[in-house]
Amino acid sequence: MHSALPKVLQPLAGRPLLAHVVGTARAIRPAAIHVVYGHGGEAVREAFAADADLKWALQAEQLGTGHAVMQAMPAIPDDHRVLVLCGDVPLIRPETLERLAGDSARSKLALLTARVDDATGYGRVLRNGRGEVTRIVEHNDATDEERRVNEINTGLIAFDARALRRYLGDLKNDNAQHEYYLTDVIGMAVADRVEVDGIVAESAAEVLGINDRAQLAAAERALQRRQAAELMERGVTLVDPERLDVRGEVVVGRDVFIDVGVVLEGKVVLGDRVRLEAYCVVRNCTLGADTVVHPFSHFENSTAGDDCEIGPFSRLRPGVVLSGHVKVGNFVEMKNSHIAPHSKVNHLTYVGDATVGTQVNVGAGTITCNYDGANKHRTVIGDNAFIGSGVMLVAPVEVGAGATIGAGSTITKDTPPEELTLARSKQVTIPGWKRPQKKPK
Repeated sequence: MHSALPKVLQPLAGRPLLAHVVGTARAIRPAAIHVVYGHGGEAVREAFAADADLKWALQAEQLGTGHAVMQAMPAIPDDHRVLVLCGDVPLIRPETLERLAGDSARSKLALLTARVDDATGYGRVLRNGRGEVTRIVEHNDATDEERRVNEINTGLIAFDARALRRYLGDLKNDNAQHEYYLTDVIGMAVADRVEVDGIVAESAAEVLGINDRAQLAAAERALQRRQAAELMERGVTLVDPERLDVRGEVVVGRDVFIDVGVVLEGKVVLGDRVRLEAYCVVRNCTLGADTVVHPFSHFENSTAGDDCEIGPFSRLRPGVVLSGHVKVGNFVEMKNSHIAPHSKVNHLTYVGDATVGTQVNVGAGTITCNYDGANKHRTVIGDNAFIGSGVMLVAPVEVGAGATIGAGSTITKDTPPEELTLARSKQVTIPGWKRPQKKPK
């Protein structure tokens, strides 16, 4: 991967590769989840420190896949069934794991395979004339004839723990890589006349392994297509499913519309008839019914009530709460503020650490000056206030209900309700003044 970040921590749809695998494993409710990590993999453990259900096994020397599984086996009871997954195969679905772990009799070894157009680099699954799996041969050890087989081993197996433990103990490393291959267990089982159940994955994309940036990008697109299809099944209109990125969980109401280039991150809730226009980024937000977001708007950790209109080019930073029927216009930035119903902040304005009442109009170019260089202070604007254009509200300050603030004012003290307040310097014209000129070179 040419990265300081361990491969299983590389991001896919906003989450580490390993998080996808662990999440899928959890979905089938196993008795335990064991993660085998290698030398220098402390960063992996740290990344999952909050996941108390994970059990960790160190593979101090990287001696192959069979050796890796050996490290976890001491903690697994003999009467359990072991499902082996790969931390770099993130798109596997719970339904496939159920087939692999549940459909086969406990006396069988179940192997997940896939049929691909180009099998270069993958272990080939070899079957006899009756279609029974006989063994797996790694690419480097395969003959030319064996390399023409397009059914590959995915690395995912399910087997009785007692039998698996015995076969792992008999593994040899007399191969091109001098490693202990988990795949050699297949041949051992066949030799013992154990039936090997070769289960073919429904999609090759589902078992795509990640070994480089190109494969990571391919997995990203495959996952995004899957998520787009799920949203459309729930009734969402996607203008172009190929130009949507979902990096978290999305909850949607009826008749939601999403235009091209939209990115949804974290937990996003979209109410009925929400409309997200082109190239918006929404992270950990809830948008109420009938809210419209115009293009190129960015939201984070904020909430909008019903029937709001936002953007284009609006930015809601963490802590913004828009009540219903609020208008936030173009080139408006908000942070840690509450805007009551039917208020408007139309354009070219910064509202930070503010409480804005109902039916307020905030004019263009207004700034709540909330930071004194050391501390943040709050601005309070009462109901029905009118803030003219180009106003500086120097917090802490309160604008009374129904007050009008004249354009171009710098307000440093509380203003009374229902009154016009102006704070401008006297306009002066200096006759005969000449603009400075540059000296000729």
